[in-house]
Amino acid sequence: MILRRLSLSAAVLALAVSASPSAAASPPPPRPSAVDRSVRHDADALRATGVTGVSVRLETPRGTVTARSGVGDLVSGRPVPEDGHLRLGSVTKTFVATVVLQLVEEKRLTLDRTVEELLPGVVTGAGNEGRTITLRDLLQHTSGLYDYTADAFPGHSAETYYAHRWHAYRPAQLVAMAMRHEPAFPPGTDWEYSNTNYVLAGMVIEKVTGRSWEREVRDRVLRPLGLRHTDIPGLWPFLPQPHAANHQQFVPDGPLVDTTIPYRPFDLGADGAMTGTARDLNRFFTALVRGRLLGPAALAVMRTTVPVPRDGGHPAGTRSGLGLFFTPLSCGGGYLGHGGSGFGYLVRAATTTDGRRSITVSTHSRPGDSETADRQEDVLRGLVDRALCHPG
Repeated sequence: MILRRLSLSAAVLALAVSASPSAAASPPPPRPSAVDRSVRHDADALRATGVTGVSVRLETPRGTVTARSGVGDLVSGRPVPEDGHLRLGSVTKTFVATVVLQLVEEKRLTLDRTVEELLPGVVTGAGNEGRTITLRDLLQHTSGLYDYTADAFPGHSAETYYAHRWHAYRPAQLVAMAMRHEPAFPPGTDWEYSNTNYVLAGMVIEKVTGRSWEREVRDRVLRPLGLRHTDIPGLWPFLPQPHAANHQQFVPDGPLVDTTIPYRPFDLGADGAMTGTARDLNRFFTALVRGRLLGPAALAVMRTTVPVPRDGGHPAGTRSGLGLFFTPLSCGGGYLGHGGSGFGYLVRAATTTDGRRSITVSTHSRPGDSETADRQEDVLRGLVDRALCHPG
């Protein structure tokens, strides 16, 4: 009888404890900070311009802030994945420029060497003269060389995308396309963005090291920093999971075409072949700016800039370094970074000049009219500016 009463008492006590509000209720989630609310608001505002999906990752001394808005797939309606895999597009150029500057530090290259010295007979014809273009001109977009991408995508339509997306060009073929056109200006006298510059930079790395630019980037940057989710997939057309689908509207008011499979003529070379995650991108730019990949002298050279023209597609006051852009912040100072784009996606990666705050923003659709594209770009720039300026 005593044993039975003790068992009953224990059962009642257990029931009372389990029913206790303090024991049963989980702690309330922490209230979003001011910077959390700001980033989420701006991600939603970017989504409201018509972007299918948006993802933001901001690293600060107080922690990481993330925001996602929209959907990662128009068919299933699933959300944009957290820290999903991205096509990096032209952010690849910063990795390539870093390797070139490491070779300069090793005295295997100098930035004043000409393209003709490094790649004899490659840049010639239609007024192009490799003997007047330096390696610095290539990295800083002051070469005047024609951008091959206009020839590699001969008509802005879904039909052209489907017809040519599996075609792979060798670097020399892409350069040969550019050589059919006259240069925009004499080398070193002006600035104009050209993907051809970095196709040539990749060829220079291979010529000097005897190894592909892909292998040099992996061995010199990705492995030392532990960027396990950043890759150079070559001919492999699929992004690792998880990832959002990318969609391109080729004409105003036209359908959104799934362009998650890349357009290979644009996405195979040293000008734009890499994939990665926002977490890895923030880590890379922070490490670069803090001197983990380059010594002080080489990093100072990388950060030496020239003005970008007002019609150069960048915010007012932007300046071009070697594989890096400097953009002023509304709160003073500025940030260093690079953008990437292709059919159906945009990526912006940036870090403050002291490396204390880094951000990557990705969008997963692009519109068919320039007015909407400009509006989306304005909202994206505002998001980056407010996130890097926020005191939180």
